[in-house]
Amino acid sequence: MVKDLFDRIKSDKGPLGKWADKAEGYYVFPKLEGPISNRMQFNGKPVVTWSINDYLGLANHPEVLKVDGESAAKDGMAYPMGARMMSGHTKYHEQLERECAEFVGKEASYLVNFGYQGMVSAIDALVAKDDIIVYDMDTHACIIDGVRLHAGKRFVYRHNDIESCEKNLKRATKMAEKTGGGILLVSEGVFGMRGEQGRLKEIVALKEKYNFRLLVDDAHGFGTLGEGGRGTGYEQGVQDGIDVYFATFAKSMAGIGAFFAGDKDVVQYLQYNMRSQMFAKSLPMPMVKGALKRLDMIRTMPELKDKLWEITRALQSGLREAGFDLGTTQTCITPVYLKGEIPEAMAMVHDLRENHGVFCSIVVYPVIPKGMIILRLIPTARHTLEDVTETIEAFTAIREKLENGTYKKIAEAIMTA
Repeated sequence: MVKDLFDRIKSDKGPLGKWADKAEGYYVFPKLEGPISNRMQFNGKPVVTWSINDYLGLANHPEVLKVDGESAAKDGMAYPMGARMMSGHTKYHEQLERECAEFVGKEASYLVNFGYQGMVSAIDALVAKDDIIVYDMDTHACIIDGVRLHAGKRFVYRHNDIESCEKNLKRATKMAEKTGGGILLVSEGVFGMRGEQGRLKEIVALKEKYNFRLLVDDAHGFGTLGEGGRGTGYEQGVQDGIDVYFATFAKSMAGIGAFFAGDKDVVQYLQYNMRSQMFAKSLPMPMVKGALKRLDMIRTMPELKDKLWEITRALQSGLREAGFDLGTTQTCITPVYLKGEIPEAMAMVHDLRENHGVFCSIVVYPVIPKGMIILRLIPTARHTLEDVTETIEAFTAIREKLENGTYKKIAEAIMTA
């Protein structure tokens, strides 16, 4: 007897889905309202907002809104229609690609509609069945999903562990010698959950001993690190050692879209072989012209990055002085590590939002191990030192309740009600 496909879906909603009835609309799929800024509205109340990836505060910058609005009025959201290869190619797409490549010090670049979709498709295009992938175990889900598509061998190394990385490069080398393939190593420039920089300098140095190509996802490094915001490769002085560089417009650029950059022949190969772009509609004109404006502001307004880091340093130093564990973050991403179960985390976040007016992302199992809670804060150039002070005071108050069992009692009462 063939089972109904949906039987499993109805009986097992997954580790996050099983909380949907209690969490949806508040803890997951929350509705922040009002203009994107350091303070927005949630559940009818004003909150200091630390969960928007608008690092440089460009989302509602008057100059950005002007360009976005003018392009939407002139071009509409439909233009250009069709995929780039068929009918959706314009001089503005080409201009943006040239400027992105120049900005990150590469020969050429290629626009993609979405970072997640683009990364999955790029990995699929770059490797054949005889090739080997080596990747950091903490890489973003888009990389993991791209690796899953690979028909050949892949080896995963312990997070940011160069000894483990080299061990797996040795394994990959032996395997590649048998298959006749090559090796692609994948890392992030900045790991989005922990805020650590990938150890790109040490990885590039391994090229002296092993023959591999390096793909770096620098979604959180682009605009925030390195000379002029040119990314983690510039921050560590190894941009030339990155063979395929990736950045998204969804963070520092406060937009939609992404790009890959590298040698011209490699970029051209991606243009003609990335299925997610070959068979997808072109990036709409307002997003392209808007990205050109945003990139120009990153180049010409260094004060935006300076303000971001002023707030970052104040937030991170203040939290550490108050005794909070921020792990080993080396970037603007600010994870606050606490101990507790999911129900306690829900009670704590409810208190934080409703009674302290602070909204940040909550991360629990299965994203991180059981018994751990991460409150993840993303500072921006729009935040103020007053926001920082209020937040540290609020975090101090909720930590005390977490440690003295208040939230556990609240959670037990809710669960048994």
